[in-house]
Amino acid sequence: MNGAALQVRDLRKSFYAVHALDGVSFSVAPGELVGLIGPNGSGKTTAIDCISGLQEPDSGSVELDGASIFRYAPHRLAQHDVVRTFQGVRVFATLPVRRNLEVAMLGRLRGRQRIAALAHRRRGWPGIGDLIATFGLEPVADMPAGHVSYGQRKLVEFAAACVRRPRLLLLDEPVAAVNPTMANVIRDRILELHRQGTSILLVEHNMEFVLGTCQRVIVLDEGRILVEGAPEDVVRRPIVQEAYFGR
Repeated sequence: MNGAALQVRDLRKSFYAVHALDGVSFSVAPGELVGLIGPNGSGKTTAIDCISGLQEPDSGSVELDGASIFRYAPHRLAQHDVVRTFQGVRVFATLPVRRNLEVAMLGRLRGRQRIAALAHRRRGWPGIGDLIATFGLEPVADMPAGHVSYGQRKLVEFAAACVRRPRLLLLDEPVAAVNPTMANVIRDRILELHRQGTSILLVEHNMEFVLGTCQRVIVLDEGRILVEGAPEDVVRRPIVQEAYFGR
């Protein structure tokens, strides 16, 4: 499966008089790993929300492989193998970790595929065990997801997004509030997906993580793109330093 090409043009979203996105345009090439960075309130999560269908943009266009996905609902995007994670972890807290992944798998299937998966559930769903092992979740696989550590819940959500390898993966602060060991595990999984050809758009405040992970970064400030380019070059630019730290 090849990564998808994402093209965002003149995306706009306002909340009353506040322009969260003010004519944002950028692209992610097939198989590219791009960071979307900027100070708090710059519009990063709003951009992810509008691309992923969680919020409805006011105007603009969003294309996947040249076809419009503008204002597609999240479940419809999932059918095109476009998935995301959230800044605040979202798991089914009362369900075991393993069942969280099964539910995610079920949500990605349609029609007869879904019926067949339910019919064969007792024999184990193909790929779920491998995914649990890949993300190091074997010790907690049968525990309720709400009872594991915050970092492990991050991994559960990430694994759920990968039950079928996405063509476009949108990650919103995947290592926020996790310890360095867990951050390294998450980085390894991101880089492995990248090596497999998945297109990835990554929102993250951890600059060390961004510098060690992304091929290219896009800097947002006050709903507009300031600059984009190679991570090491971009973070040294005075306009970026001013946006983060002020004059």
